[in-house]
Amino acid sequence: MNRFLLNPTPFGPNRREFLWQAGAGFAGLALTDLLCREATASPLAPRVPHFPAKAKHCVFLFMNGGPSQVDTFDPKPALAKYHGKPYQGDAKVGSNGRPVGHLMQSPFEFKKHGRSGLEISSLFPHTARHADDLCVIRSMHADTAAHASGCLQMNTGGIFIGKPSLGSWLSYGLGTTNENLPSFVVMTDPRGGPIGSASNWSAGYMPAAFQGTLFRGSGSPLLDLAPPKNVTDRTQRRSLDLLKSLNEEHLQSRPGDSELMARIESYELAFRMQSEAAAVVDLSNESAATLEMYGLNQPRTADFGRKCLITRRLIENGVRFIQLYSGGGHIEDTWDGHTDCIKNHLTHAGETDQPIAALIADLKRTGLWEETLLVWGGEFGRTPTSEGVGKPGRDHDWHGFSMWLAGAGVKGGQAIGATDEFGFKAVEERCHVSDLHATILRLMGIDHTRLSYPHQGLNQRLTGVEERHIIAKALA
Repeated sequence: MNRFLLNPTPFGPNRREFLWQAGAGFAGLALTDLLCREATASPLAPRVPHFPAKAKHCVFLFMNGGPSQVDTFDPKPALAKYHGKPYQGDAKVGSNGRPVGHLMQSPFEFKKHGRSGLEISSLFPHTARHADDLCVIRSMHADTAAHASGCLQMNTGGIFIGKPSLGSWLSYGLGTTNENLPSFVVMTDPRGGPIGSASNWSAGYMPAAFQGTLFRGSGSPLLDLAPPKNVTDRTQRRSLDLLKSLNEEHLQSRPGDSELMARIESYELAFRMQSEAAAVVDLSNESAATLEMYGLNQPRTADFGRKCLITRRLIENGVRFIQLYSGGGHIEDTWDGHTDCIKNHLTHAGETDQPIAALIADLKRTGLWEETLLVWGGEFGRTPTSEGVGKPGRDHDWHGFSMWLAGAGVKGGQAIGATDEFGFKAVEERCHVSDLHATILRLMGIDHTRLSYPHQGLNQRLTGVEERHIIAKALA
């Protein structure tokens, strides 16, 4: 049954009653075929969105660890005036018992870019060339100061493990437009994944078919994807057919077992992916100019550049949602600049700035820009204070931070909302993480109040039960 059917039939609550009452004889022949198709339909079959939308793909550039808003997209001249002085405000800051510290100006120069004059720090000279495409939200806020729960909230809408991720909701709501690749792909940092690992791209209480597929950025995208050398396609196909029949027989005694259904589908998808996925990550046919543009010829940018280039190729092949992680492991290996935020951000911005700008330019070149939504940000921001006099580290700040949107359906060249004069708290046009999720869904053609999944007697939603709002100014 199509959960997104908006108008009930005039003869009854579902299609089966309509066909029966329209004439059980002749129409029954079509009904038999329809029921057979429904029984074997993939859970990722394409679905019609709630309303037309420009964005068909979404790329989440996740800056794991929490980038500092006052060093990236939220200039605060007052920090220069009061640099080194103790913070006297009432913002509740500090995490894990760390001291609030002293106000610390940003060492990075902010300049106005593009016709819009959007202010961006010197950390992003390449991305700044696309200032007129960026919609910076300077008034984001979250509910937690911890990395694990912060990543979970940004990815799933909740601070506890067990909820479906944003990519899973999009796969559930829209299905997939390709048959040979996953609908939802994740690529992590070689230094490690985010805290919470796979729970950040899990399908939660949804069928397992909607969970993210972890791709490797080099070599085979998935381990053990290629068959043994002595196994022919015909032999493998016969083996899979036998395995499928056994699994389906097993499934008959366990109706509704989503794990088993997903396993059956995964074998078939893996078979189809053996040539398709390997071709997507094979960059040998890309021009030297393209490889240079993404920074693959430089050690600093090679990894993230490769992931960004693979992202463009995944979009070309119809993948719905792609998430790229910058930063992995702990503390300075991520954007979590407790010790030295200056050195930390120079490192991670230097690794990602050129590849992100290249992805934007390449999407425009290939005509994919008009149907692709980009999201940039981390689980929260960082305080405008240092962790002690002469210590250039910044603590976690979940009260006010910056993220940006760009691409299909987004009105670029603007900043929405504001934090206070020092950058501690969002004070104007405050945007909760769930408001961001509602906006992403809207740009993808989905009404966040109507996208639900039944679980534990409730119709669960990505944006929860509290009232949430689309960030209307971000929409073109």
